Amino acid sequence: MKKLFLIIGAPGSGKTTDAQIIAQRNDDSIVHYSTGDLLRAEVASGSERGQLIHSFISRGLIVPIEIAIDTITSAIKTASSDVILFDGYPRSLEQMNELDKFLASDNEIELVSVIEVVVSEEVARDRVLGRSRGADDKVEVFNNRMSVYTDPLADIQSFYESKKLLKKIDGERSIEAIVDEMELFIESKI
Repeated sequence: MKKLFLIIGAPGSGKTTDAQIIAQRNDDSIVHYSTGDLLRAEVASGSERGQLIHSFISRGLIVPIEIAIDTITSAIKTASSDVILFDGYPRSLEQMNELDKFLASDNEIELVSVIEVVVSEEVARDRVLGRSRGADDKVEVFNNRMSVYTDPLADIQSFYESKKLLKKIDGERSIEAIVDEMELFIESKI
């Protein structure tokens, strides 16, 4: 059975970096996927689907649910390891509900935990606008991405808290402290 850990956090929270480090430290037993990386790879491929995805990402908007769910579930099912860290998902109630339906109908994947890397909006803004990766780093796009993240957050937190799956980690410490806490927590669950 595949064990799935979802890692959520504001843009700039460090969730992708944290998950990458944990996967690198445990490359024989843990694999990491970033929703953003999977979608950007599709855009880079130049496919028709990639162009469609780009039309949403370039404006800081959420990619349509069917595309996101298909991308994510394909990655999970073909993962080279039984422990999967997936960051940047879910980002909406619709995504959360669709993933929950998918997991309920699939007895080969267990959602073990949803780990939220918590940072203030000010820290997130400073981090995102301080790096230069392209269109993501414009103030308007950041503001869109931040509101896309924060608008459904309380309901997402409530949903996963009610299932006793939500774990919050302070993302305003050193990368080492965050990664060590997250890694110990994941190890305690597998």
